[in-house]
Amino acid sequence: MSIKVRYFASLKERVGHADAELLLPEPLSASQIWQQLNPDLAMPEGVLVAVNMEYAGLDTLVKDNDELAFFPPVTGG
Repeated sequence: MSIKVRYFASLKERVGHADAELLLPEPLSASQIWQQLNPDLAMPEGVLVAVNMEYAGLDTLVKDNDELAFFPPVTGG
């Protein structure tokens, strides 16, 4: 199973790249994928997740050919 992972804004700088391809034997949650790709880097609080361009939760299972995106928390004022 193959998925594409994308990081945006400050997360891209934090992990050191914008994109990653990941081969997995089974679906994993978005948070499990973060941990697998970034074992030495805790996920920042408030990170937003999208699967196939739709907002999703950290517990959402990512499946074959999905695109997973991580966004830093949005603030405004």
